Amino acid sequence: MRAMLTVAGKDRTGVIARISNTLSSHSINIVDVRQNIMGGDLFAMIMLVELENCDISFPALTAQLEADGVELGMKVHLMHEDIFNAMHRI
Repeated sequence: MRAMLTVAGKDRTGVIARISNTLSSHSINIVDVRQNIMGGDLFAMIMLVELENCDISFPALTAQLEADGVELGMKVHLMHEDIFNAMHRI
């Protein structure tokens, strides 16, 4: 199972490290990552992650990543790939 992870907010040091460490601590593989700094201070990142070996439930992972976002002052959202694909089907 794969999921799309988005992170957005004011740029600051340690965002990628914090999110990557959380994912790694639960045996989650990052398949692809794109990040950009827009307008000088707006950070945006999208990750495609593989959850096959994840050691916690999807809701628990979502809650932990959202808590990371709160501590970073950013919005973090995790969405199952099937839901993402269904939302963007024409």
